[in-house]
Amino acid sequence: MEIENNSLEKSWNEIKTNDSWAVFKIMSEFVEGYERMAKIGPCVSIFGSARTDPSHKYYKLAQEIALLLTKNKYGVITGGGPGIMEAGNKGAKEGKGKSVGLNIDLPFEQKPNEYIDHDKLINFDYFFVRKVMFVKYAQGFIVLPGGFGTLDETFEALTLIQTHKMDKFPVILVGSEFWDGLIKWIKEVLLDKENNISKEDLDLISIVDTAEEAVTEINKFYNNYKHKPNF
Repeated sequence: MEIENNSLEKSWNEIKTNDSWAVFKIMSEFVEGYERMAKIGPCVSIFGSARTDPSHKYYKLAQEIALLLTKNKYGVITGGGPGIMEAGNKGAKEGKGKSVGLNIDLPFEQKPNEYIDHDKLINFDYFFVRKVMFVKYAQGFIVLPGGFGTLDETFEALTLIQTHKMDKFPVILVGSEFWDGLIKWIKEVLLDKENNISKEDLDLISIVDTAEEAVTEINKFYNNYKHKPNF
């Protein structure tokens, strides 16, 4: 029994030591992210599914949105992978704008797409560090249909704005046929039935269907601000 207890104690000490050293890895990701992203200039983050095929209408729409953003002097930030992320970087590249990829190291599915500027690819091990970069260095979120990851990033941004932990910025959902069910649930359940949010919280979200509408929402929000060209 004493040998078993000693073994357990040793394992626990190793875990604590590994956790302590992980802090330095986390710090290094924050430092690299802050230093490189601080030089990016005005950008908009585009989110959506990594599984969206290039032939899909939402892939083409994301590419169109990114291209239009560059024409309005914004760069584009994506998660750096395939699907909607690739479409966003592709559109930015086509428009000769800044094309940023915040890639996450995963055991499957995720690898950097070819449309990211070679000096603007940043690789992360930690999702939470990566999400900080999305929020801190974006002038807005444009969200196309996606899965759990897309919803996670969207609701984290909404929560930070709602709780005044960050300044308000546009959160734009693209594709009313995809998002209408979620918005209906938010209104009918979260707001009306359960009173879990305020009516004003609904104003944090815009829903559009075209690239022009998405970029117009960004520009409308920043009419009172002056951005320097980012390329």
